[in-house]
Amino acid sequence: MLARIPDLLSDAQLQAMREQLRSAQWIDGRATAGYQGAGVKRNLQLDERSALARELGGVLMSELERNPLFISAALPNRVYPPLFNCYENGMTFGTHVDNAVRLMPDGSKLRTDLSITVFLANPDEYDGGELIIEHTFGTQEIKLPAGDAILYPASSLHRVAPITRGARLASFFWIESLVSGDAERAILFDMDSSIQRLRATSADEAACLQLTNCYHNLLRIWTR
Repeated sequence: MLARIPDLLSDAQLQAMREQLRSAQWIDGRATAGYQGAGVKRNLQLDERSALARELGGVLMSELERNPLFISAALPNRVYPPLFNCYENGMTFGTHVDNAVRLMPDGSKLRTDLSITVFLANPDEYDGGELIIEHTFGTQEIKLPAGDAILYPASSLHRVAPITRGARLASFFWIESLVSGDAERAILFDMDSSIQRLRATSADEAACLQLTNCYHNLLRIWTR
């Protein structure tokens, strides 16, 4: 399942974040690549241990925690601290799959059920740089306005097309969901969306309550 999260960041947050990233000290993006990703990754990355990465990551986490669309689609249990990257002319990240398990800064392990990319540059600021995702829903090319995010299964093959002009700024990280299966999450997301629409239209309250009961009982079954 793909889920677009529009306007995750406000214009003011975006402007402040971009100004800070312009003067940031970037390192080789292969610092966080796994064995299979290191050979196809060519980009720049903010040191995840830096104060700036923690500050900007905190802004993103605060917005995600109160974003109902993200909560409904991801059903987050734990989230890896946001990382930040920059692709300049000629840079790319070839086809790869994200590591199934990531080591958290505190030493614990996180299962990567979902990946998320938050776009921090507008599409007209760079050429190329599409996030290309291959999954059961087919191949999708994603290039969103600054401030929008895309949530997708970490199990999918994906890549970033080469940059031919400008610079692509983004944040990326992973989510361990309460529900590990993508198919089950998709069913719950559709059910939750339907419940919200029924409530918004003052539909049959008894039917809405019954559907809500089904949703939570399925969530109990599928939560791990």
